[in-house]
Amino acid sequence: MSVHQPPPLSQSFGYGIVLGLGAAFALGMIGTTWALKRYQNEVQTSEMFSTAGRTVKTGLVASAVVSSWTWAATLLQSSGIAYRYGVSGPFWYASGATVQILLFATLAIELKRRAPNAHTFLEVIRARYGVYAHVTFMVFGLFTNILVTAMLLTGGSAVVTSLTGVPTAAACFLLPVGVIVYTMFGGIKATFLTDYIHTVIILVIIFIFAFTTYATSSILGSPAAVWDALQEATKRHPVAGNAGGSYLTMQSREGAIFFVINIVGNFGTVFCDNGYYNKAIAASPVSALPGYVLGGLSWFAIPWLAATTMGLACLSLETHPSFPTFPNRMPDADVSAGLVLPNAAVALLGKGGAACSLLLIFMAVTSASSAELIAVSSIFTYDMYQTYINPKATGKNLIWMSHACVIAFGFIMAAISTGFYYAGVSMGYLYLLMGVIVSSAVLPASLTLLWKKQNVWAVTLSPILGLICSLTAWLVTAKKQYGVITVKTSGENNPMLAGNVVALLAPCLFIPILTYAFGPDNYDYESMRAIRRADDHDVAQEAHVDLDLVPGEHRDAAVEEAERKQLDRAAFISRLITVIMTVILLVLWPMPMYGSGYIFSKKFFTGWVSVGILWLFFSATCVGLYPLWEGRHSMAHTTKSIFYDITGRGKITPAVEGTRQASDDNASSEEKMPVKS
Repeated sequence: MSVHQPPPLSQSFGYGIVLGLGAAFALGMIGTTWALKRYQNEVQTSEMFSTAGRTVKTGLVASAVVSSWTWAATLLQSSGIAYRYGVSGPFWYASGATVQILLFATLAIELKRRAPNAHTFLEVIRARYGVYAHVTFMVFGLFTNILVTAMLLTGGSAVVTSLTGVPTAAACFLLPVGVIVYTMFGGIKATFLTDYIHTVIILVIIFIFAFTTYATSSILGSPAAVWDALQEATKRHPVAGNAGGSYLTMQSREGAIFFVINIVGNFGTVFCDNGYYNKAIAASPVSALPGYVLGGLSWFAIPWLAATTMGLACLSLETHPSFPTFPNRMPDADVSAGLVLPNAAVALLGKGGAACSLLLIFMAVTSASSAELIAVSSIFTYDMYQTYINPKATGKNLIWMSHACVIAFGFIMAAISTGFYYAGVSMGYLYLLMGVIVSSAVLPASLTLLWKKQNVWAVTLSPILGLICSLTAWLVTAKKQYGVITVKTSGENNPMLAGNVVALLAPCLFIPILTYAFGPDNYDYESMRAIRRADDHDVAQEAHVDLDLVPGEHRDAAVEEAERKQLDRAAFISRLITVIMTVILLVLWPMPMYGSGYIFSKKFFTGWVSVGILWLFFSATCVGLYPLWEGRHSMAHTTKSIFYDITGRGKITPAVEGTRQASDDNASSEEKMPVKS
């Protein structure tokens, strides 16, 4: 907020949200985990902790994808880009980060086809290439998790400080506390369930912002009023590189540069983040493809509408006395720190807007953080501890290691994020930097599942060589253009563009050279299929539950063969869908508007906003209502069982599953009679 005004909310309110809501989610998930164990036989074995029994359905997969991809940056950075470049910014952000999820659907299907029992993607790397490649990708995977978590905490803590006055260092340490607790108790299933709740709350708040800005606000209240205000903003401070200097055009030179950085950087954070592979592994075989496609399409509307609403509202309101920095424009450092959205919310709704912003960012930070905690926990548990330290680890050993890693990583990242804050490294800087650091691993990781000829030399060395090239391009460009390398100069668009593009494309050169110089492989994928699940009999015995009753543990050869056929068909469909949607979102929709330099008319802008609101209703249906419909039988069974317990009639025990996917559609006929317990 402005230095001339106190934060709109009190510190006690900030601590109440960060600690109180965190504790509420933690207690809720502890209770949910107990209920799932008692009534659905979901014992927290090491397999259940890391993979949710590989039984998660389409709706929850889609909501988890949306939640995991809705970082603090999704809402804060996209609004900042809209503030800087106008209507093009939200679209460049949304389309440049949606295609990765759609393309990842193809990789998710291949992972389930090639390695049906894998716990992490890194296990697959080791099964094919051995130790050196495994260690290389473990490092890149951890780089990704560290950067993403640091960005979440730096962005989230900046907003908490801005709105409530809570010290940034305190916010960095307190934001992860509740996430650590519920992730530790509930594992990846807890992240799926809390992801659903977080996503619904985020959608509701974006609807509040959109309808306030474009319908009910006494200051704005319609797309026409926002359009008029943007015309005035263009006269006061035209945008260099935009057609006519206007905020109402898709032709934006700096916006297009950000678009390229965004595409490249987000390839790294999806394809190198073990969290996305974890969700693909946890999905039931028939749910992986529709879950990722629906999740990607549903996510598109969130940054597009949120930034089109709050970024443009910020531009429209900065000359109004209700704006926190009035009569001055926002400092560039505040824009980079992600304060566009909360400033606009305060100007629109006062303290209510500040509270909505705080809740929105809390949900975005905690939901994505839980996925990162599980990702790092899986890497240390399966790829380091079980592989190199204790190959004979029991299920109990693995659970203990998973819990220890969740706690350690959460607090280590709080310390690192605090260090970034004091070093002046903001969320916006980290967002642009991610691709420079990790995108050189994207192509070799993908070809591990897609190209049988890639050899161990190519997969091991190309990410390292690509990283060296990308760091060189990034820092040399900063030095050449600005004469000095600082946080500010290295964070400018051109150095980041050079580093990101070189990181993604350098392996295109190194992989074929190394593959054919040392001889191509002719891999048959058998060693991936040989990956086996952990032995959790000790955990099940301690819980007094037959392991075959735990979801996903009872496996039938005929069912597995049918699933393989479904996955073969899904592989073709996924390639077709991803190619079509990628061409639409990156070429057919934006490029004609960019090339023409069209400046939106009042009617066109009204239609643009209307499409965004309608798309968000589609998102709400896919990730808000559809998961409830899919899980209706399980919820009914659990509710009925709780009622039987309370009234002393015992509990209803579900029948043994005959498939890897829980048969919710037949749950009512499968339930056994109440038994005393």
